[in-house]
Parts: sequence; C-alpha cells; structure tokens
Amino acid sequence: MLNSATTGEQLQSIYQRLLDAYGPQHWWPAEEPFEVMVGAILTQSAAWLNVEKAIANLKAARALSPQALRHLSLPELANLIRPSGYYNAKAVKLKSLAGWLKEYYEDDLAKLFASSTGQLRQQLLSVYGIGPETADSIILYAANKPIFVIDAYTRRIINRIGLAGHCTSYTTYQSLFMDNLPADAALFNEYHALLVYLGKNFCRNHPLCQQCCLPNICRFSLAESTDSPIFIALPNNR
Repeated sequence: MLNSATTGEQLQSIYQRLLDAYGPQHWWPAEEPFEVMVGAILTQSAAWLNVEKAIANLKAARALSPQALRHLSLPELANLIRPSGYYNAKAVKLKSLAGWLKEYYEDDLAKLFASSTGQLRQQLLSVYGIGPETADSIILYAANKPIFVIDAYTRRIINRIGLAGHCTSYTTYQSLFMDNLPADAALFNEYHALLVYLGKNFCRNHPLCQQCCLPNICRFSLAESTDSPIFIALPNNR
C-alpha cells in the first residue's frame, strides 16, 4: 500500500510513538553549557557511562572550565579523561577548544551563542576536533538552538523504517528532519534523545523488533514478517 502521509506527518507520528513509549529523556545531563561542550567531545566513539566518569574526574580536579583546561598539561588532562577512551587525542581537542574560546571570545559563552545558528556552526567547525555531529550537539544542547543532530543510531533507524530515500550524507539526513519538522529546539532535543534510546535498546545491529514500539510502521520489521515489503500510512497516535 502506498503511504499517504507526508514525510513531516510520518516523522511527527514516529516522535509521538517514541515519546508515548519511552517518555522524556531529559537530555543533556549537564550542569552548565561548557560541560555540554566538553561532553560532546568526550562522547566521540565512547559510551556515555564512560564519559560521565571522565567528567566526574574533571569536576573532582576543578578542571571543568576553559581556564582550568588551559592550565593543565596534556598528560594531566589525558589522565583525567582516560575513561572516555582515545584520551590523548581528546585531550588535544579539549585544549584546542579552550584556547579558541579564549582567543576569540574571552571565554564568554553568551557571546559565542549570540551568533546565528549558521554562523555558530561554522565557527565551531573551525575548531580542531569538532565535526558536524559534535558541533550540532553543542548548538542544540548547549546553545539551545534548533538544529537536528545526526548520529549512527538515527541513520540506522531511519534507514530501517524506510524514510531515508536518497539520504547518503550527514547533511541529507539532517535535512530530512529540519525540512519537515518545526524549527523547535525542544522538539529536536527530545526527538534525538528518543532515537538514541531506541537505537541503544531495541534497534541494535541485531534488532529486537518485537520489543520496539514501531514494528508495524518499519519496513525492516515488516519485511521480516511478510513475503513482500509493505509501507503503510502512519497513524496519528495522539
């Protein structure tokens, strides 16, 4: 059956199902914006549990500020963030961020975040060690500006559901969400967090489709239980 719902309606319905099933995720778990920025770098290729250990070490050492990071030596910083993995490389990235904040913004995050979303993104991407996903995490979770974060979980879920279409790059996946949903930071925040929850717990490399809240609207799941692929209109579960 051909799908009669628009892409925006499908994305909204998926969001509502996820929210109804799993509830608010309360992201990002941080006390202040710079902690979010640090966490966005530390979480590269790392489980969040290990990132939390690294952040706890920084807090215990009173090193969770741009000034404190600049005063630490690279070996000292690497040792503190060791639980996050790739600690030597990440120490260089954090030092780069701290130096950049001093040079261009005098450590004033309010001044940094006063930039438009597009300008802020370009500025962050100019910092060593910050790529699109990290930059967008900072923009959404630290600056509270509406941009959709794309990660491996999101790609996997959207591909399996059957909404990816011609998406092949970070930008095209991001456009799928941003062109079809309201530009709302709170919505993007919660949606991304819910997709991460789904990807970690159910839509894994070896998916647990029968425990997922989306099995009857997911092409991958439907193909597992039928002889031919079916894509049905998503109902409004509100």
